[in-house]
Amino acid sequence: MKHVLIFKTNVESEEQLQQAALLLDANGSILKWNIDREDIDRVLRIESTLANMYDIMKVMVDAGFLCEELTD
Repeated sequence: MKHVLIFKTNVESEEQLQQAALLLDANGSILKWNIDREDIDRVLRIESTLANMYDIMKVMVDAGFLCEELTD
């Protein structure tokens, strides 16, 4: 089953995007992801085999990024 997780981040620069890519690509449960750096919330959208958003948030926060769940 595929889950879609949506987060607010502070990823702005190309360097930050590359750093986030290393973290996200290393997570085997993530099928696909993207960050919309044009959006005010710098939205991170993840398609994952797991619905555990807290693991993803922890990895991003531990690397120095803001990462909060976006709700409707």
